[in-house]
Amino acid sequence: MDLVARQVSEALWRSLAFFNVFRLLTIIGLLAGMFFFARSPVNELANPVDAAMLLGGYTIFALLFTAGIAKRWPSFDLQLSYQVTVDVLIIVSLMHLGGGVKSGLGILLLPYLAAAGLIARGRMTLFHASVASIALLLQMLWANLTQSGEDWASMPTALLCVASFAVAWLAFRLSRYAEENRALAEQRSVDLANLAQVNERILQDVSDGVFVVDEHETIRQYNEQAVRLTGLRPALGSSLAADVPELAGPLLRWRAQPGVSAELVQTADGRNTLRARFVPLNEGGNGSVLIYLEDMARLRREAQQLKLAALGRLTANLAHEIRNPLGAITHAAQLMQEEADNPLLQKLTRIINDNSQRLERMVKDVLELNRRDRVKRQDIKLAEWLATFNEEFILQEAGVQALQIECEPQVLVRFDSGHLQQVLWNLARNGWRYCTQQPGSLKLLVTRQHEFWVLDVLNDGPPVPPDAQSQLFEPFFTTESKGTGLGLYIAREICAANGALLEYLSPPQGGACFRIVFGYTDGQKI
Repeated sequence: MDLVARQVSEALWRSLAFFNVFRLLTIIGLLAGMFFFARSPVNELANPVDAAMLLGGYTIFALLFTAGIAKRWPSFDLQLSYQVTVDVLIIVSLMHLGGGVKSGLGILLLPYLAAAGLIARGRMTLFHASVASIALLLQMLWANLTQSGEDWASMPTALLCVASFAVAWLAFRLSRYAEENRALAEQRSVDLANLAQVNERILQDVSDGVFVVDEHETIRQYNEQAVRLTGLRPALGSSLAADVPELAGPLLRWRAQPGVSAELVQTADGRNTLRARFVPLNEGGNGSVLIYLEDMARLRREAQQLKLAALGRLTANLAHEIRNPLGAITHAAQLMQEEADNPLLQKLTRIINDNSQRLERMVKDVLELNRRDRVKRQDIKLAEWLATFNEEFILQEAGVQALQIECEPQVLVRFDSGHLQQVLWNLARNGWRYCTQQPGSLKLLVTRQHEFWVLDVLNDGPPVPPDAQSQLFEPFFTTESKGTGLGLYIAREICAANGALLEYLSPPQGGACFRIVFGYTDGQKI
């Protein structure tokens, strides 16, 4: 019994408790009619004292039912059957004291049967109606045997029995309908919860930043990409104008003119330019709105990647055709320079040679764009590798002083050795060109930053101007008339292919610093 009682839901027990409250209120109503109203069904009973004693016993039963419900004993089905049986017996007894079914007290059976049917969710409903019908028939038979000369009143009794079954059946159908609706509601709640989880996952996986704003400009939802792009993490339920003011103005303008669906905005720190797109969640655009944020820098990078990919394919096909005539032009210019006595002719041939060499370097640099796909990474003991690099750099670069190197012996990085040679040679040559060219002017410093090893190439020359820093790694950007503008871009691409990051820093002590972060790509550890 205890196991069965524990399995009954709390909702059923609460319903049974409310049923008992209804029972107590009915008793109070009958007692109030007996003592305070002259014309009441109870006062018209043949023996009011017996009726009062019967209602007193009924009250004791109701209090016992209250204790049983509180202790959850006995089981729910037994308690309900006991209670309905007592209700039927008390009401039929009162009806008998009132002269039978003609007293009208038998109508009280119907709300009891209906309530019991709804509480039991369809279980034992017809049994309760059967108990009430048997009690009514026994009362009619007893009245006929003890009260000679009285009518059987069989028709009202039969109608009341039919009404009992009808009410029980109706309660049964209503309880089943309510149970089906409850099960459907639970299933819908599960489906909605699953749908909410799917929407949340989709929202987080979207490459653009997303804000969901309601009609009151209140932030209802956002994804992590929006936090990364804006640098802000607003509280849900907060005002858009208070937490993300750079989006509040464009949103108001869009609501005023829904035809304009996108606008460029600057983040609060001024570092990023974002393209904000506004999409209404319902018709009209005055309700909730989805705000998509696209990183313009990422779009520019993607556009550059497409252009450079096309350029790489083009140069790969034309390299042979370009180099052959270029070699012929260079050779002819050298012959002309050897035989030319006129200073003007010598100047012209020198211009031809210089521009031919520049064109040769440009073709070579462009061809390097295809090298990032041919990566053979290996473990490199960086201290030994840098010492060897220093010796080769001094021998091949004229006038270069020994580089100052600081690196712990245990440093181990994973990189393509040839690629690292190319990147570091480019950085060291540029650093030497712009530094004061004194001993110690160019340093290679290896340190540990959080979980990554970093290699800093520092020089004591002038820093890169702030207006040029944003374009420093863009292809074909150069401040020199003889440069190709591809060196730093190729160096960054090679680092990315090797799972590293190349960036520019402005040291507090002055000068310039290019940093290689090993094992780090786009802000994520690989």
